[in-house]
Amino acid sequence: NLDHEVSLDREVQLEREFLIWRFKKDPTDFEWSFWNEWAWQSLLWSLIGHAVLSRLADYFLPRFRLAVITVYGFLSAGWLLEVRGLTVLMLHLSISLVVAQLRSPSLSWFCSLLLLSTLNVTALQDLQRGWYTSEDQYYLLLFSTAVCSLRCISFSLELCWQPLQARGPNHCSHLEEKRLKTLIFQFYKLTAYCFYHPLFYNGPIVTYRDFSKQIERPVCKVSVVYVLSGILHVCVWWCLAEFMIHFMYMHAIQSNETYLEMLPPWALGGLALALVQFFYIKYLVLFGAVSLLVRLDGLEPPKLPRCVSIVYSFTGMWRHFDVGLYKWLIRYIYVPLGGSHHGVFRKLVSTALAFGFVCFWHGCHDYLQYWAVLNWVGVLVENVLPLLFSSHPLHHVIVRCLSPRMQRRGLALISALSTAFLILSNLFFLGGIHVGRIFWKRVFVEGWSSVAVPVVAFLYCFAQVGIEWDMR
Repeated sequence: NLDHEVSLDREVQLEREFLIWRFKKDPTDFEWSFWNEWAWQSLLWSLIGHAVLSRLADYFLPRFRLAVITVYGFLSAGWLLEVRGLTVLMLHLSISLVVAQLRSPSLSWFCSLLLLSTLNVTALQDLQRGWYTSEDQYYLLLFSTAVCSLRCISFSLELCWQPLQARGPNHCSHLEEKRLKTLIFQFYKLTAYCFYHPLFYNGPIVTYRDFSKQIERPVCKVSVVYVLSGILHVCVWWCLAEFMIHFMYMHAIQSNETYLEMLPPWALGGLALALVQFFYIKYLVLFGAVSLLVRLDGLEPPKLPRCVSIVYSFTGMWRHFDVGLYKWLIRYIYVPLGGSHHGVFRKLVSTALAFGFVCFWHGCHDYLQYWAVLNWVGVLVENVLPLLFSSHPLHHVIVRCLSPRMQRRGLALISALSTAFLILSNLFFLGGIHVGRIFWKRVFVEGWSSVAVPVVAFLYCFAQVGIEWDMR
């Protein structure tokens, strides 16, 4: 509707661009606008430079390829973040490495959380903003430091878990010299890991254990068809994302409570679907582009996000959307705290702390707390129900009274309810508290009889597709 477009234009200042003539662009998704602008300014060209340099180094200096791409990543970061931003990152690396020498996972965690908390100190934020001429440069430093902190934690804990080498009858001077060489080598490895250019700014996350095993491999030989196919996929995803923000304006609408209150129920449902689908496509572009470069370097990146239309549980969303972050949380938080092998209580605590850390890492805002609690409760319920249904008396009744087809339909119905709350939690994450509350009120409270039932039926069909996908 043209009247609504004019109203949205007044509120969020829609942008006119050359890409789709006569249609204005919704710029209110900060993450997409931010990375899009940086990509065209510099990141796209620096990533291409990394790919070319890595190939040349592998051909002419194969033994020093890691050193060459590390220097390139370091200089590229310094070019965009400037000397003071680079100093902040090097301080994080140095402090993490020094504390890791004590070989205490608890101390390394304490140090890492302390360093991570400095990203939310207002005085430091104001100081760092003053270093740059644009707000975007500050946010680039903020995002880079946040991702770098995950790598520092990974490196520190892997170092803490390494068995100490037995000390021989060496002279004290030789021992000190050996320690110094070891420390320098560790610093070099940490720098190479943190400043690996394709993954430096936004991930996806690769653990140090996987990175160190794979980076020394020779650069894999890939066909031109494979490279062009990967580039074509990313371009199609990017065009689809641009199409959505030129025609659908879902982010501008979700930021206006008046529009959310006046939308018909089915339009409100369509808005929710558009928001989560755009989030999925956005990360296909962000992760897909760098994953192609990572593969060219001989590494195996985490799998790309699974389509949200075939995700039908909280557990599935965590396992299959950001696979790198999921593996990181499992290895460094969930399993060390007991996970599923040390009783129900330990599982509750380890799951809660994993979600708590993700909330803290993202900034610990109030809407993130809602999101984290909903996800924690959702995962717990999805883990408790299978235990309940597999208990002897109930399992016997289910097998005796329900055919395999009816059992699957029951699973799809339960999954549909789970998916409804999964979408609600993601709306808190993507739109904030006001969006989540309005959807909760209009769909589940006011529309429990007229809206909620068709929504669950719709999600039941989604769940059936997802279950079939998993059974392939």
